[in-house]
Order: sequence, then structure tokens, then C-alpha cells
Amino acid sequence: MVTDEPSALAGLQDGMTVAIGGFANSGHPMSLVREVIRRRPKDLTIVGAATSGLEVDMLIAAGCVKKVISPYVGGETIVGIGPAFRRCVENGEIDVWEIDEAMYYCALNAAAQRLPFLPWRALVGTSFPEVNPDLVLFDDPVAGEPLLAVPAVSPDIALLHAGAADPYGNIQHVGSGFGDRAIARASDHVIVSVEKVISNEELRRAPEKTSIPLVDAVVRAPFGAHPFSSVGWYLEDVPLLKEYVAAAEVWRAHDDRSAVDAFLDTYIHQPEDHMDYLQRIGARRIFGLNEF
Repeated sequence: MVTDEPSALAGLQDGMTVAIGGFANSGHPMSLVREVIRRRPKDLTIVGAATSGLEVDMLIAAGCVKKVISPYVGGETIVGIGPAFRRCVENGEIDVWEIDEAMYYCALNAAAQRLPFLPWRALVGTSFPEVNPDLVLFDDPVAGEPLLAVPAVSPDIALLHAGAADPYGNIQHVGSGFGDRAIARASDHVIVSVEKVISNEELRRAPEKTSIPLVDAVVRAPFGAHPFSSVGWYLEDVPLLKEYVAAAEVWRAHDDRSAVDAFLDTYIHQPEDHMDYLQRIGARRIFGLNEF
């Protein structure tokens, strides 16, 4: 079903577990994330990507998040650790479910298989079970070796971004979309924003390109990953990401929310919808983000 951001997120409620796809500074469903923030939900558990970007940090800065499940939250070349994430973790204002990237996928795979946990051999003997008591050491009943039980992570809603989809919810990523596919399999409800909607006939010309079939909702959102990149379409808007980091860093370092609140107001709360947001960014700036 092709719909818009408000309709796709009509079922969002306080306390839900929401997964957000993409990787590092690329492929995050920002038209959907901005709509989440506009709704001002509380106490969300955010399942970030294996390498989360500043989309998670913005949700934290907006006061939507109670818990984060992700191996990393930052901006790579822009900032090592998300400033809002760092501030709120250091102050005990949000919980962090500590895992590494391999256990992250193990937890998603457990949910996809409708299992309470999956066993994991790596990192036995490390301090991970101490910092995350949900990771349970047990003896393998077959071989007797020690293993870690990694609990399933089961998002209520997955928010993803891809290149194209047909009206029936068949998604085509540019590239493998590996992390997004793992999130989709683990989640109860999958919403995907896409750069364009294509016909089913066009999609069936290359069925091997279908990365995720039959999602629950498709949102047509050209430049929907902005200010992040969309692989094969455009690059990230580094100046805007740096503007956010500078604003959030003032909050982290000086406990002054004025700059980050102004950023959220300017780019999220004031625009009525995604097209209004793009108009605010400006055509010259948007179309200057060429992929090549």
C-alpha cells in the first residue's frame, strides 16, 4: 500500500520498540523519523542499525527515547559518538542494551525465527554478560561447551529507506540492503520510504533485485534519507549534519538546549510534511548532492 508518513505511522504508540534501518551516514528513513518526532512519543525503545547514525541521536534529543539497542550511535567522519546519546547515557537518562554487531544480528535472527534466543559462541569469557545481564551463559546440552544465549530483539515497527518499490510493497535496494533485510524479518510491521514508486511490471523485469517482499506500507519520499545519503541516488548533506552536531554538543557540554531545540524546530516541527521540509532545504542544495 502506498501512503504518506502520517498515515503510515498512525499506529505509533508510546513505549513501542521501533527499528530504524540504514547504515552509518546512509540510508536512514528520515522523512519517517521526522514524522515520529513530530508526534512526540515517549519511552520508545529504538533498535538502531548495526552502525547507527545521528537519526537515533536526534530522536534522543527530541525526548522520544527510553532505551537504545545498537552496537554504535554516532556519525563516523562527522562525530565519533552522538552528542545527545553520550549526554543522556552519562546522565542515566536512557538505557543502553550493550551488544556487539554480531550479537545484534543474532538477536534479530532469533526474532525472525520466532525463537526466544539463539546461542552464540564468540565473546564467551568477555565482560558482555556483566554489562548486559540479558546475555546468559549456559552449557550446550549436546557438546557441553559454554555458550551465550542472545535474547531475541523483536521490533513492533521497522522504518526503512530504499531506492524503489512497487505499489504492492516489494522493495528494491541499491546494493544488498543486508541490515535492512534482517530488521524487516524480525519486525511485526514494516514501513519503507522510497525514492520512487515503480510499476509491478518494471519490478518483475528483474525479480532478483527485490530485497524485501510485501512490506506493510510504502511511502514515496524523494530525498527521503536527507540529510543522509541514499546509495545510488545522492550523498549526505555534511554541513547540515555538522549543524546538528554543533547544536547537540552545546546541550551535552553546557546543559543548554536552546541550539538543539532551535534545530529540531526549524527542520522538523515547523515543516508540515516532507515536501515542506525539502522546500525549506532548497532545490539548489538538494540537487547539489550528486552521487557521482
